[in-house]
Amino acid sequence: MKIIDVLNSGKVSVSCELFPPKAGGNFSPVVQAADAIAALRPDFMSVTYGAGGGTSQNTVAIASHIQNDLGITALAHLTCVSSTKDHVAAMLDRLKEEHIENILALRGDIPEGMDFPNPRQYRYAFELIDEIKERGDFCIGAACYPEGHVECKNKAEDLDHLKEKADRGCDFLTTQMFFDNNVLYSFLYRALLREIRLPVIAGVMPVTNQAQIQRICRLSGTSLTPKFKAIADKFGDNPKALKQAGIAYATEQIVDLIANGVRGIHIYTMNKPDVAAKIMQNISYLLEDTNGTN
Repeated sequence: MKIIDVLNSGKVSVSCELFPPKAGGNFSPVVQAADAIAALRPDFMSVTYGAGGGTSQNTVAIASHIQNDLGITALAHLTCVSSTKDHVAAMLDRLKEEHIENILALRGDIPEGMDFPNPRQYRYAFELIDEIKERGDFCIGAACYPEGHVECKNKAEDLDHLKEKADRGCDFLTTQMFFDNNVLYSFLYRALLREIRLPVIAGVMPVTNQAQIQRICRLSGTSLTPKFKAIADKFGDNPKALKQAGIAYATEQIVDLIANGVRGIHIYTMNKPDVAAKIMQNISYLLEDTNGTN
């Protein structure tokens, strides 16, 4: 199934994300996590590409397992930074062979010291979108940044780039994680003013450890609310307490998003099925009520 059909159904969709093992890493725990999360019956599951592209083959393998063995629609990530044009073509052929028809087209983070771009690579995500559209009947997603991309001078410039991706024909958008829902609502309003009318899936990260918080903010430029800072300060040295608090905070975000009409929720699970399960349990009655299944 194409994700755009899920998003256009009018129901609230909940999806989950996995990341593959590092090159040469143990494959089994990721497959086990995929199996456990799939048992929760999310509307789809996405699989990241991995820094440097070293896990790209694992991305296809895991996405294929999710879709063809577990019966859950898979969304495979594909990035420019870590892929030559020839490699992109080969990956698209692989995805078609595995009957995976949903792709998240990303530029990706540029590793320190990497010579990017070069003539053998795509420079921008919209170029990757062009190539994907030419090579098959894929449903294409793209990333968006409610607080603005860290490399953009301002939010207006960031929306210029987003408009380019929308105009090139991507089908839906998935947000970078955020911890203040008002930031998302402001972004959605600004996007509409720019005539960007694609379905937007809200990406929610249940933060469960202190180091994770610091790394997220450093890499993505995501800001923390005073409420979340207080939680981190109070429970940061107690892993069990912080995990519970992180799940509660993410649940509260999702409740507010659904109440305010957001129809796509994406949980950045960090390969933790127990976290995904608890959040899904916390919002189960909301989904029944909103989707008319109670």
